[in-house]
Amino acid sequence: MSAIIVKSPTRIDLAGGTLDCWPLNAIVGLCYTINLSISIFTHVHLQPLSGSEIELDIKDLSYRKKFPHLQSLLECDDPELVLIKSHLNYWQPSEGFYLKTSSESPVGGGLGGSSSLTVSLIQAFSKWLERPVKGVDLVTLASNLEARFLGTPTGTQDYIGAYSQGLNLITYDYDGIKFEALPYDKDYFKDRISVIYTGKSHHSGINNWQVIKEVVEKKQETMKELKEIARLSHDFKQICVDKKWDDIPALLNKENDVRVRLSSGFMNKEIGDLKSIAFTNGATGFKICGAGGGGCVMVWSNPEDKTRIEQACQEKNYKVLTADPYTPQD
Repeated sequence: MSAIIVKSPTRIDLAGGTLDCWPLNAIVGLCYTINLSISIFTHVHLQPLSGSEIELDIKDLSYRKKFPHLQSLLECDDPELVLIKSHLNYWQPSEGFYLKTSSESPVGGGLGGSSSLTVSLIQAFSKWLERPVKGVDLVTLASNLEARFLGTPTGTQDYIGAYSQGLNLITYDYDGIKFEALPYDKDYFKDRISVIYTGKSHHSGINNWQVIKEVVEKKQETMKELKEIARLSHDFKQICVDKKWDDIPALLNKENDVRVRLSSGFMNKEIGDLKSIAFTNGATGFKICGAGGGGCVMVWSNPEDKTRIEQACQEKNYKVLTADPYTPQD
């Protein structure tokens, strides 16, 4: 069998983040998460082999190793293997293979890199082993696999950004998850969005767990802010439906302010300094990616100000990423 090659995008979340974590969406009621797939990818190269030998090449961890068979891999305690072992415990391939993985996302970047890689792995093994998994079933499987190896709660929006690929409207209600890719003006978004890495990684599970814990404990202030994020998610959905793209930056700023109040771990000095630089140089909108505390931010600006903002951030040693809106036809 020829090699199976898969690449999946990462995402920036525009509105309704954290609501993708169960049971938060069940508690607040009908709500939405809106995200945008971007051209920062994870890659999987899977080559089936005759015999039982398995060879792994995990580029981001500089880890390369051969195993005589699956059981020897599953019994290995190397920390670099936690993600791969979670997948192999599920797929249980009976034959050997060569597997190479890599990610273009900064580690802890808040762009859903590990979730994107999980989707890439599912699609590769699903194709090889002829065990199709698609749609909501793929999202459920990805979420459970990642929770297993992370040992923390996981949301679901990251897998949809990697799988659905576009401007994704994700609906959470009594009957579960639904998602669709909405039409949008790709060039309009490309001309206005900058994705900038703070240089400090984050840990989404910790910040999200704080929110989940406080909601379950019925802390009223946390619940109030979460309901406000849910309300803003309805507003952002309407912007997308009506294609009133010029209303986006004001709503980004509102949601970002609520999110800072929601979790003490969301903002840090690096993000605060970056925000100041961006607005001093003409930014109109600002959104911390993922669960915050580090990672990347998304800056929204008018096209004539975008280059100046990016240069000012680079001068302060922040890294501007090449992250265009992505759709499957690209």
